[in-house]
Amino acid sequence: MDPRRNAWTVAGFAAALDLALVVCAYGFVSLLADVEVVADAEVGVLVAPVAVGASVLAVLLTLGLRLVRPERMAATVVLTAVGSWLALVVVAVVGHVVSSTGSVMQSVAFGVLYGFGWFGLLVPVAAAIVAVLAVLVARGRQHGMARPRWPWERDEDE
Repeated sequence: MDPRRNAWTVAGFAAALDLALVVCAYGFVSLLADVEVVADAEVGVLVAPVAVGASVLAVLLTLGLRLVRPERMAATVVLTAVGSWLALVVVAVVGHVVSSTGSVMQSVAFGVLYGFGWFGLLVPVAAAIVAVLAVLVARGRQHGMARPRWPWERDEDE
């Protein structure tokens, strides 16, 4: 299999896992801590989902480009986590600027505070976990690991 095609396939599944982990973690933290995902009511309800979407897109792009050579695990994990966090913060800042009539400095403060809050820190943690798993799968696929088979796909001789 072509290494680039394999990298993007693994990256796509990793991005889907990242989205699922972030949504699950947001739900649990919101429920258990009894806090809103976005504390500022002026921002609206779309800033957090769009910011999470941007962070998942950053995970997809980073892993898609880096998993062509999966030997560099530490750099891939760090770049994925930092890239997803930066995408989250930048989109939160832009969303705050668009949705409120406040100053740009208030929007930057909102984005940075959101990024360093519980919900903002969950994003790079989930991205790092997903990146580790994606690198391990990409390494295995590169070294000839076969895909798992369903019971009806296996030969009777095995």
